[in-house]
Amino acid sequence: MNLKIKNALISVSNKENLVSLLKTLKKFNINIISSGGTYASIRKLGYQCTELSKYTGFKEMLDGRVKTLHPKIHAGILHDRQNKKHKSEMSKQNFPAIDLIVVNFYPFQKIVLSSKNPKQIIENIDIGGPTMVRAAAKNFNNVTIITNKDDYGSLIEELENLKGKTSLKFRELMSSKAFGLTAYYDAMIANWFNKKLKIEFPERKTIFGRKLQRLRYGENPHQQSSIYVNDYNDKHLKFDQIHGKELSYNNYNDMFASLEILNSLKKNSGTVIIKHANPCGVSENKVPLISFKNAYASDPISAFGGVIACNYKINKKIALEINKNFLEVILANGFDKDALNILKKKKNLRIIDISNFNLKNLSSIKTFDGSFLVQSKDNIVIDKKKLKCVTKLKPTKKELAEVEFAFNICKYVKSNAIVICNNFSTIGIGAGQPSRLDSCKIAVQKAKQFQFSKIKNSIAASDAFFPFADGINALIKAGVKTIVQPGGSIRDQEVINAANKAKIKMIFTGIRHFNH
Repeated sequence: MNLKIKNALISVSNKENLVSLLKTLKKFNINIISSGGTYASIRKLGYQCTELSKYTGFKEMLDGRVKTLHPKIHAGILHDRQNKKHKSEMSKQNFPAIDLIVVNFYPFQKIVLSSKNPKQIIENIDIGGPTMVRAAAKNFNNVTIITNKDDYGSLIEELENLKGKTSLKFRELMSSKAFGLTAYYDAMIANWFNKKLKIEFPERKTIFGRKLQRLRYGENPHQQSSIYVNDYNDKHLKFDQIHGKELSYNNYNDMFASLEILNSLKKNSGTVIIKHANPCGVSENKVPLISFKNAYASDPISAFGGVIACNYKINKKIALEINKNFLEVILANGFDKDALNILKKKKNLRIIDISNFNLKNLSSIKTFDGSFLVQSKDNIVIDKKKLKCVTKLKPTKKELAEVEFAFNICKYVKSNAIVICNNFSTIGIGAGQPSRLDSCKIAVQKAKQFQFSKIKNSIAASDAFFPFADGINALIKAGVKTIVQPGGSIRDQEVINAANKAKIKMIFTGIRHFNH
């Protein structure tokens, strides 16, 4: 049913794009009610407007906390135009209908980012705005609710096409958007309180997000997908895409995986290569070019069509190496001019500057059929002082440093995870197998295929304990001389005995790194 709009209430903290809306409302003789800064802005723009307190006959109080919270306002919004009892009660009170609500909220999100003053933040929790929005959204059969300046154009088009009326279809769509906004707004506030009170797992967990972009499709072409940002700073994904095609769901998934690993590499120039959300090459080196080459050499076949992330600036020499291969995405801490000229020769290569990116390590969430699991990120770093060498042979300081590197990479490899390293570079990775022995075999096979000369005296890391000695025997046979694992199996002694027999070193961390 199309409904004529006679009275509108406008209360907006964001006053952009008001002129075009006001022009249309005037054209169709729609009366405007407003207050405060919005009232002043409307009058300044040269349009007639009734001040809210004059409309209600009640002056605002409590420093503006009570302003729109008035029966004349909410009865005007909430009454059912087809209900005789409602119409009678409205007539007795001499309350006119309010047909259009245009509201956006106090900038809570902005204030949280700019202020550390809890009092100021709390004062920017909007009460009147969300109350009006919820009332109008509930009564969409009779009221049009607009909560986003980007929808002014759609409202104007609706009014023009229907000669000052709005359709039920349009009102219902705007209602859906309105309830989405109030849920988002309340979730932001709830999460701010949880953060302030250091409550990581509240009784009622709310997840909020603003759609950043609709993606072409999901993991597969028949799946739909969008990316949302879940943070007070809804621009926190500070990726500056310099060149290339639009990013896909799979691109983002691999990029996120690469950045998590990259964020953990702090000592030297780090390079991470990701394929299907698993690392296939990781390296740290004082020299960026060597770091890149070592990471790529880990598994050049898997690197084909992968995502590469670097915590250093890409120069001409590295760009020439990159362009020898087919890659989907390159992320780096800047690119010099010569490097960009080389990389841009590949028109589809997505080139992304992450100089301003800052990983916040928020909670991890997995969803399933209306439920979701939440956990803190696996950010633990092993304390070398607490490492326990369980074999007769003991590691050197350099070996302990590389043990730390190898075990760290295990965090990001799908379980069961085996990572073989040499000189702070992966040379073989076994990921995601139901059997730890199979992961060992795959890691060995990869190392033999691409880095055969580096297997001797290499270091292997396991994300969880070895339940039997068969896994470590496969590693020992290949040439691994140091193994790091959590320990904790009832057969630990069997595994330790096998290590001693082979005259290798074995270190227990007491920490497990499952990544399912």
